[in-house]
Amino acid sequence: MKFLPFILFTVLTNAAAQLMLKHGMMTMGPISFAGVNPILKILQIVFSPWIFAGLSVFVISMASHLYVLSKVELSFAYPFLSLAYVAVAVFAYFVFREDLNAYRIAGIALICVGTVLIAQSGREAPEKTAEAAYKSERSVIQ
Repeated sequence: MKFLPFILFTVLTNAAAQLMLKHGMMTMGPISFAGVNPILKILQIVFSPWIFAGLSVFVISMASHLYVLSKVELSFAYPFLSLAYVAVAVFAYFVFREDLNAYRIAGIALICVGTVLIAQSGREAPEKTAEAAYKSERSVIQ
């Protein structure tokens, strides 16, 4: 639980990146590669301000996730990333006026329940488990 703030930071930056990418693609309009050099088109997309910002935030999210993975078990940390779906769905509803029907709400509820169950499983100092795995791996290499 000590690393939960870092895990949640990873989730929020991941969700923010998705929202920025969506906004960037909405401002660009439909993409077509007809009659244009595909490499130039890809560069135009990547270097548009919102897309570039979203990709940059993804890099920050990945760096945070790598830090988390160095401290806790993958089977504990990775399921938390599903909370990014929850954040994206809620923000997309309010910001982009996307549909949030009963099936999506039920799915979001299941994701939240599953994440709480996984969080409860990590109460036994998961950072020590990661450290023990690292030490075990080092002894095998030597």
